Amino acid sequence: MELTTFWFILIAVLWVGYLVLEGFDFGVGMLVGALAQDDKERRVLINTIGPLWDGNEVWLLVAGGATFAAFPEWYATLFSGFYLPLLLILVALIVRGVAFEYRGKRNDATWRRNWDITIVTASALPALLWGVALANIVHGVPIDADKEYVGSFFDLLNPYALLGGLVTLSVFFVHGAIFVALKTVGDIRLRAKSLALRSGLVAAVLAVAFIVWTGIDQGEVMVWVLGLLGAAAFVLAFVATVGDRDGWAFAATSVTIGLVTIMLFVGLFPDVMPSSLDPAWNLTTTNAASTHYTLVIMSWVAVVFTPIVLMYQGWSYWVFRQRIGVQHIPVETHVR
Repeated sequence: MELTTFWFILIAVLWVGYLVLEGFDFGVGMLVGALAQDDKERRVLINTIGPLWDGNEVWLLVAGGATFAAFPEWYATLFSGFYLPLLLILVALIVRGVAFEYRGKRNDATWRRNWDITIVTASALPALLWGVALANIVHGVPIDADKEYVGSFFDLLNPYALLGGLVTLSVFFVHGAIFVALKTVGDIRLRAKSLALRSGLVAAVLAVAFIVWTGIDQGEVMVWVLGLLGAAAFVLAFVATVGDRDGWAFAATSVTIGLVTIMLFVGLFPDVMPSSLDPAWNLTTTNAASTHYTLVIMSWVAVVFTPIVLMYQGWSYWVFRQRIGVQHIPVETHVR
């Protein structure tokens, strides 16, 4: 296997990890407004992802760093052409982290309500924009012969990309609801299951439409196979949720997100960023890659450190695996 192909696959794996893991905590963030009925329940929701959300973002940092090092032309064109949406995502992620840390600093209803609104907004915005960005990358954007993006921000808001954004937004919402059902006890768990089933119907319709559109657009058998398998996994998530098998339901939505992400990268390969102006101007794994020596050094670093990161994150999930409920939230007797 060529090193350029190896790094394309590794970047795809990093995006799968990021979207699966950050996907559920985006969903939980959105549920702070849609599911919780009082401050204790909001604290329960935030506590389900409290030890995990910042670790999940590491996958994004590594994916961005790997793209910069392995495919600098891809990185340069992507971050210059998608500057505004990526800036909005970055700001949302920063503000979201601040909101998690600061909402409990004062025992004041208005203070916490404002931060809760911030958490919901800063969770929904990246969930939407990541879908828009990934759909545009696969579908193709205006790139000229100099490998530069020559479109505008509004060129990114095409129907296919907007559908991709709605898919990630709705699927992450369901993914988060199922995670809440897996991690909580009591009434909040029952409401999370009910909400997952109701919102899942909308997400399923959007996801199927996106899979069909992508299959027609790419015209590859493997794209269709992966998309249909992803849809089947989503159906299994419904079945598991109805059958009170929260772990299997969460695994199924994780598989759905993973398969659809792989579907997009399979449709993309061997390009990394197609040009909608002329296929001859596509950025590929060959013309966008770093030197062979750079890829060799990076490969050895990845072989050594990737297993360490995976083991550490797996350990952290195991340590914080217990379910929680409102009975585990202490009564506050002072201002923090």
